[in-house]
Amino acid sequence: MSYNFYMPMLSFIGEDSLKDSIIEVKKRKFKKALVVTDEMLVKAKLTDMLINELELNGIEYHIYDKTKPNPTITNVNDGIKIFRKENCDFVISFGGGSPHDCAKGIALILANGGEIKDYEGLDKSEKPQIPLVAINTTAGTASEITRFSIITDEERHIKMAIVDKHVTPIIAVNDPKLMAGMPKSLTAATGMDALTHAIEAYVSTVANPITDACAEKAISLIRDNLKNAVENGSDITARSNMAFAEYLAGMAFNNASLGYVHAMAHQLGGFYNLPHGVCNALLLPHVQEYNIKAAAPRLKKVAELMGADVNGMSDEKGAKKAVELIRKLSQEVGIPESLEKLEVKKEDFSILAENALKDVCGFTNPIQATKEEIIEIFQKAY
Repeated sequence: MSYNFYMPMLSFIGEDSLKDSIIEVKKRKFKKALVVTDEMLVKAKLTDMLINELELNGIEYHIYDKTKPNPTITNVNDGIKIFRKENCDFVISFGGGSPHDCAKGIALILANGGEIKDYEGLDKSEKPQIPLVAINTTAGTASEITRFSIITDEERHIKMAIVDKHVTPIIAVNDPKLMAGMPKSLTAATGMDALTHAIEAYVSTVANPITDACAEKAISLIRDNLKNAVENGSDITARSNMAFAEYLAGMAFNNASLGYVHAMAHQLGGFYNLPHGVCNALLLPHVQEYNIKAAAPRLKKVAELMGADVNGMSDEKGAKKAVELIRKLSQEVGIPESLEKLEVKKEDFSILAENALKDVCGFTNPIQATKEEIIEIFQKAY
């Protein structure tokens, strides 16, 4: 069996990597950027750090800051119009997964034409997107390095998973100085998102030694640093290690894909406009509990990576320990404990389950479920 491995052409990681990345942009002779971000980052003046570097290097820009937390088809279409009107020649996404995913949709359509709906699924495009530089401000989604773009279809109330090698940014940037101001709740949600990426990639049916190495290191880094990053956002060591963790987890799932946690979380996000990281964190232990019958040895290893002494444990007992430790970490960083607290409605479980089974992310779950089994997982999370 052969394996594909997808990565950005170039990544900058660590303190002051923002500065170095814009110098690289200048070397490539790009003239004017459409900067895709959100209003919160503009109001917090975090975008000022980017603007300063662009101006120092003589690069023009236009800011599009209307990206929603769950970016929509409308966001993508509006960005395309502005890019053309402003005569931009490349895109910079600045933020977390939402601006990155929106920017990917914009860049893909500008190169390939049509509508973003046309590219739902796996590798539907023919041409690489126009140049995209993804500058990360969170440590969770890894969208800055992946071939995944998740866009909400407002009419169908679903999140479309676009998995395409042509949406991988050409440059990815993870500067922990940009992450220092993240609030506790966002730090927790994005950190648990990274843990979900690592674990789902680790138990994926197409995991391989490269993705395993990335996932294992990501899990141990999250174990040692997430709580510190949540409690003390200015701890630059914890922030740096979480940046490495989310990047490694991204490398893992970008190539081993994901599972039912993401397939189900996408439906919650699309249906109720809920935060993606929170949905993942809440569903993660329940889905892995379901996966024990197919992936107990791997989940036992997850327990060990999260700090458990699993010597002498059976695979099943070790796997249950992993589920226990996932729940414990989630509680310690303040993730809501149930779907009920997120105001999810039980009567929607049937349509949520039906749509989850169509999501490409679920195809590599270690065991394939029936609609009734997905509904049962939702019920347990309720």
